[in-house]
Amino acid sequence: MKQFLALLVLFFLSTQIQAQTCIVKGRVYNSTNNEPIPFAVVVAKGAGLVVNATTDLDGKYEISVEKPGIFNLEAILVGFKTNTIYEVLLKPDRPTLQDIPLIASTKDLGEVTISADPFFKREESPISLNTIGVSEIKRNPGGNRDISKVIQSLPGVTSLGSFRNDLIVRGGSPNENRFYLDGIEVPNINHFATQGASGGPVGMLNVDFINSVDFYSGAFPANRGNTLSSVMDFKYKDGRTDKPAYTVTLGATDLAATFDGPITDKSTLIASYRRSYLQFLAAALQFSFLPTYNDFQFKYKFKPNTKNEFTFIGLGAYDVFKLNKDANETEQQLYDLGNLPENNQWNYAIGGNYRNYRKNGYLTVVLSRNKLNNQSTKYQDNDENDPSKKVLDYVSEETENKFRIENTSRLESWKVNYGIALEKAEYTNTTFNRLPNVGTVNFNSEIDFYKYAGFGQVSKTFAKQGLVLSFGARIDANTFGNNMKNPLEQFSPRFSASYSITDKLTFNANTGIYYQLPAYTILGFRNNAGELANKDVKYIRSSHLVAGFEYLTRSNSRFTVEGFYKKYENYPFSITDSISIANLGSDFGVVGNTFIDSRSKGRSYGVEFSFQQKLFKNYFALLNYTLVKSEFTNLTDKYTPSSWDFRHNVSLTAGRIFKKNWELGAKLRFNSGGPYTPYDKEKSALKVNWDITKQGINDNTQINSLRNDYFSQLDIRIDKKYFYKKWTLNVFLDIQNIFNNILVLRPNLTTVNDANGNPITDPNKSDSYLLKELENTSGTILPTIGVIVEF
Repeated sequence: MKQFLALLVLFFLSTQIQAQTCIVKGRVYNSTNNEPIPFAVVVAKGAGLVVNATTDLDGKYEISVEKPGIFNLEAILVGFKTNTIYEVLLKPDRPTLQDIPLIASTKDLGEVTISADPFFKREESPISLNTIGVSEIKRNPGGNRDISKVIQSLPGVTSLGSFRNDLIVRGGSPNENRFYLDGIEVPNINHFATQGASGGPVGMLNVDFINSVDFYSGAFPANRGNTLSSVMDFKYKDGRTDKPAYTVTLGATDLAATFDGPITDKSTLIASYRRSYLQFLAAALQFSFLPTYNDFQFKYKFKPNTKNEFTFIGLGAYDVFKLNKDANETEQQLYDLGNLPENNQWNYAIGGNYRNYRKNGYLTVVLSRNKLNNQSTKYQDNDENDPSKKVLDYVSEETENKFRIENTSRLESWKVNYGIALEKAEYTNTTFNRLPNVGTVNFNSEIDFYKYAGFGQVSKTFAKQGLVLSFGARIDANTFGNNMKNPLEQFSPRFSASYSITDKLTFNANTGIYYQLPAYTILGFRNNAGELANKDVKYIRSSHLVAGFEYLTRSNSRFTVEGFYKKYENYPFSITDSISIANLGSDFGVVGNTFIDSRSKGRSYGVEFSFQQKLFKNYFALLNYTLVKSEFTNLTDKYTPSSWDFRHNVSLTAGRIFKKNWELGAKLRFNSGGPYTPYDKEKSALKVNWDITKQGINDNTQINSLRNDYFSQLDIRIDKKYFYKKWTLNVFLDIQNIFNNILVLRPNLTTVNDANGNPITDPNKSDSYLLKELENTSGTILPTIGVIVEF
């Protein structure tokens, strides 16, 4: 071990072969019509250098620099808004390809200044929008190249402090988020997904595909529907057009390989495959479960000419979650083995995006399909040989076929977007589930129905007044039930405004009404008589109001403060449990079979403060503080804290790039702890209940009346890049939770056992066991040494 550490230290301290000249090249083009922009000036700033070039008649540029490093690229031309691409890595082994889009400026020429706005804003979403670049994702401390973990650092997003990637945005449920890859919607971006939600312990997306991510926590564009809390638009990079490139990544839990290169002179392909070896680590550490995940991705792009392009996206995963029955020595291991089910899950999303450009705009046509297959089983004492001990046998599939066509036009100070969408949904569910106080739920269900939508948005820039206004509207409906057939019942207007008080200070605001369809696990639930039990549910409605100020500095930094209020109506209410679904936590949706109506109401409100420093003089930083209160009504119509009510949330990410291609980053996270419901110990102790669940039953008369302790964690990351003539090596050390902070959660209930491990009967109640509390903690120091090879 000592020899290994010594070699590792020498490897980090060694100097790489001095690199040759590095090249960045690409195309500057009009994002509205895809036409090249000649005579634009492109400036590369970084590594102590400032180098520029001018685009030719085809909009192409090429810049050579003397040494590798991270550069900011800025494209400038009078009559267009200056655009800066931050943190582009230049290497000697191959040219860096970077196209730069520009938007025509609506200002008079006399008012044009050649300076970059480092934080691009969209007319329809001038507020509650953050954009993350690929370098910010890759270097995020504790993120381990997992985009879901990186998003947890953004304003308004709560970090649970556990192993899951659930995204809680401004006090909303994890199932209120939507994801798009190059305009193609995908239902989930995590492995081991909770059906009906968006969480999971490991992200699926390969960061080598990503160019940038637009994260909307409000002010959703009208062409993005069925969401209440956030929209994430992932923009994949195009494949290389010159020659093939390969990347191999060895991380803490998996091995990944990526191909990137041309297929023909008009088409490119990026493809990757990843396989985990987490199950071997889990077995070595005597975990009670053995997870294995696989995923694949591809992007194929065909450009027959500058006016037409076709993009095809594929994303899929296969996950297996088995119990480690040999890990049965400690009370915690026995508790996990007693209540955790085994799970097999596979899913995929595949789609095509066609875009046709014309003089003042473009037409987009999207066709896609996604499918999820989810299987869970559980037996008492994990005895699969005895059919009478079956507790859970669950098989479900969700399939969606989607079509969307939309038109986008720009004419001077106007921007117009409109379109329609059609979708066919299919859902099947075969469930056998023994539940305490309910009995056996046993049914087969199969439903299919159509969804349809129309949308439009008009934006107008008033250049002299520094004012931008945007009005949008959307209608949604479906054929599932009578309460959701009329599109006018789901009329969804939205309005945004942005006013420049000075050239650095802006006031932004948005208000809108948004709708979301309840989860398929709710729609497809049937009673034991075989009838659809939740036929009368409604679309969930949320009304948003957001306003705030934005201040830009001359050093690529931004200060924002935003206040927000979200009002929920028609929220699903569990008749069986007499509580709002918002109070069931992130585990809802694993089975999700219960009687529902739409009576619950909710509200989430608070304030966000954010400071972001884009790379400037080799420093970068992101500081966010969110104060939020999230609460929903239950049986008595009294507002109580929801499961997403994490009041105080702080995230600080900062770092510096040093000489000789060293980089250091740190991330500090804090939240004040979420609420939880105490157990009904009397019901939990009953043998007839405990033998089924092997865990405590909540006392819903005291819903979310207690709170977990606060959570804090510090992650650090050190990167060292080595540049060679024909290949590049990146070695990194990532340490999560470096101070080994332990998060104390609600204690678990377990039985008091005799010397043979059998539960002891309560001497005062022959129908009950003796129970005791078992400490429940989360958090451990997790160091990772990773290697990335590009050639």
